[in-house]
Amino acid sequence: MKPVNNIVIVGGGTSGWMCAAAIARMAPPHASITLVESEAIGVIGVGEATIPPLLEFNQFLGLDEHEVLRECHGTYKLGIEFVDWLDLGKRYFHPFGFYGRDTPEFAFHQLWLRLRELSETGKAPSELAGDINDYNLCAMAARLGRFAQPQGGSDAILSTLRHAYHFDSMRYGQLLRRYAEQRGVRRVEGLVESIQQDPNNGMIESVTLANSQVLAGELFIDCSGFKSLLIEGAMNSEFVDWNHYLPCDRALALSTTGTGAPDPFTRATADNAGWRWRIPLQTRMGNGYVYSSAFADEDDVHRALLAGADGEALGDPRPLRFRTGHRRLFWEKNCIAIGLAGGFIEPLESTSIHLTQIGIQRLINLWPGRGINTAEIAHYNRIMTADYERLRDFIVLHYSATQRRDTEFWRYVGNMELPDTLASKLEIFRGSGRVIAAPDDLFTPHSWLAVMLGQGINPTHYDALVDRVPETALIQNMRHLKEAIAKTAAVLPRHEDYLTRHCTANT
Repeated sequence: MKPVNNIVIVGGGTSGWMCAAAIARMAPPHASITLVESEAIGVIGVGEATIPPLLEFNQFLGLDEHEVLRECHGTYKLGIEFVDWLDLGKRYFHPFGFYGRDTPEFAFHQLWLRLRELSETGKAPSELAGDINDYNLCAMAARLGRFAQPQGGSDAILSTLRHAYHFDSMRYGQLLRRYAEQRGVRRVEGLVESIQQDPNNGMIESVTLANSQVLAGELFIDCSGFKSLLIEGAMNSEFVDWNHYLPCDRALALSTTGTGAPDPFTRATADNAGWRWRIPLQTRMGNGYVYSSAFADEDDVHRALLAGADGEALGDPRPLRFRTGHRRLFWEKNCIAIGLAGGFIEPLESTSIHLTQIGIQRLINLWPGRGINTAEIAHYNRIMTADYERLRDFIVLHYSATQRRDTEFWRYVGNMELPDTLASKLEIFRGSGRVIAAPDDLFTPHSWLAVMLGQGINPTHYDALVDRVPETALIQNMRHLKEAIAKTAAVLPRHEDYLTRHCTANT
């Protein structure tokens, strides 16, 4: 096979420029990287919330966190508040940080489960076994509207903080474009009109633009979004549809003016046929409604979005249509689909940018510099499929574990058949409180725990090994931990003060 010296990325936006920046960061000096995009296509700009692994991507590129937030008008995110998901009037918080401190013998939440059982029999104070988020610094800081950078060293409590960002994804793409172009990436303006393939092996040889310009290469990366110009248009990779598990297939996105100090968390509010997001930036508020067209029409969703949004609208809501699922083959021959071209899982847990990131990371780990290797292609497709399936299960959990039956939509998701992998995980948790996670799981056992408990899934028992801890010691240690977390959260800087001090938005 031909060595890969010429890389062509079709499509820009966040995913395209993330690819270009990362490849430029690690590619050998002789490699040529060309990105083709068109300003005429525009950007939807839905994905403005992220999850903690993005910090690793920015660190890989050598980007300064404060500078990223200044450029992208960003705020900090400690987790997600879920409103009306378990039932109307109920809410819970999914923090990014860790609960207490796990030990080699057992997870921290097993101590809390035992404490809860002791409180039910009057052997422990009820206030110690109330909300498990009392033992999570991220949750407590978010509740108070506070934030600080996590610290290592002797401050064990502060080191449990994990955070992500809310930011303007268009500005993030522009920042990465500057980064990539400074490192030799060539941007070409234009629309792909045709794709040329080798008649003998089906490899893509070049793409021809509407202005007749021909771009040749040995590796082609499809970042064309839902259009999937290369992976579907040339490679005919089948789409694995998960609409039966995740029926939402539409969204309306709306920007509004800010309404005071930005919260250090995203809010997801369940509605009649889906859910509404609220993402606070420094200069505006991002709002949206993700819904199923089988259970609601756009006019009703439009009215609900405007009624529920904070601030004054900065324009008309922008519609988005999507399919939930993924390409059966993300990588076929010399074409790799990354981002929306490879698949999409609705943005309930802010994973859209992460799926781009993980696709890039796995490509770099298998970089075909000396030529395409079919065994490595097969491996890439296996691990990417597993990534999507584990994420699918986590998102399905939010819908399926609901007590709502007030609309046709909630009756459907509350009674739908679950993937076997999710059903097994829930059965184990219900029995002993154990959270089974794979090493490559995107979301930690702490995240699974937050959502399962928040959605009303309660274990029958706790891990019997916890009985080794004397009751008196358990109660005393849990009281000290709860008090220490509350005190630490209370002295953190206010979120808006931290932003003002370190990363006020550039105008």
